Amino acid sequence: MKKLIALAVASSVSAVAMADLSITGSLKTNYTHKDYEHATSNDSDSFSTEGDLKITGKSGDTTVVMNFGNIDAASGNGSSPVAEDVYLTTKIGDINVKMGDYDNGNNPYRASTRAQRASLSTSLGGFDIAYTNGNGTANGGSDYQDDEVSIGTTLGGVKAKYVAKDSADAFSVSTEVAGVNVSYTSDNPDAAQTDRTVLEVSTEVQGVGIKYGQIDADLSATISGDSWMGDYEASAVEFTPLAGQDVTAVELSTNVAGNKVAFRNINVDGYATAGYDWSMNKVIVTRPLASGATLEITYKDIQDDGSVYTDVEILDIELAVSF
Repeated sequence: MKKLIALAVASSVSAVAMADLSITGSLKTNYTHKDYEHATSNDSDSFSTEGDLKITGKSGDTTVVMNFGNIDAASGNGSSPVAEDVYLTTKIGDINVKMGDYDNGNNPYRASTRAQRASLSTSLGGFDIAYTNGNGTANGGSDYQDDEVSIGTTLGGVKAKYVAKDSADAFSVSTEVAGVNVSYTSDNPDAAQTDRTVLEVSTEVQGVGIKYGQIDADLSATISGDSWMGDYEASAVEFTPLAGQDVTAVELSTNVAGNKVAFRNINVDGYATAGYDWSMNKVIVTRPLASGATLEITYKDIQDDGSVYTDVEILDIELAVSF
């Protein structure tokens, strides 16, 4: 009997311990066909696989997060997992604390950048206040740096946030008016001609989702984000804008026979010299499968004025699952 009681207690303790630990992740595998318009550019077929794993552990008000990425393979050549985000969140009284190695948050005009940093935040009189101190700078000091103070609030249905940094500041505002969502962000480094702004408008009309986006960059500013308006990061899958180039994007989406269908038209232009514009028409069809996976078929037609060798039509078939 004593052994049975001891076993029951041990099982109970083990179950409680496991309840504070969760493992989630995702995996996607893709087949991609590229059909280049220029006769001397070789068409290609490729397979790739990409996996991510997230481990979350909790102890009271403290949470530890470890994200592992780069669990990838392309044409049989695998890559070793990389610890991307490793941080903890906790509370000291009314102060929220976040410390570790984590990204600064991706958005349409800038890529996510990971760095060791610490953040303290709280709410006071309807205002959200935060202070962040981190290692390093990027994009002329506009993306993350040693000292950053932010204050945000919501007044009359309008969300507003101001961020002051060592060598830059940023302002964002968003609201919803008569079913139309509007947001505007302005990133303003101290260096001349390096401002970037983002305007996004979205609504739905008779079952059709409509989005409009515009990213403007000054003559010495470069767009490097990854969003529905395009992937422009340093290792961009689609395109790497030049300094001063702007982005304009439109999306229409709806549901047809259980499939989500989206059409996007994206244009990159505004470079001081002619012949460097880029455009893409993109169709995305997504369907959840009974197996728990998701099937996504994407067609891209890319026209690059900078080179006749990069005009291409791309068909991508993806199977993805999250767990």
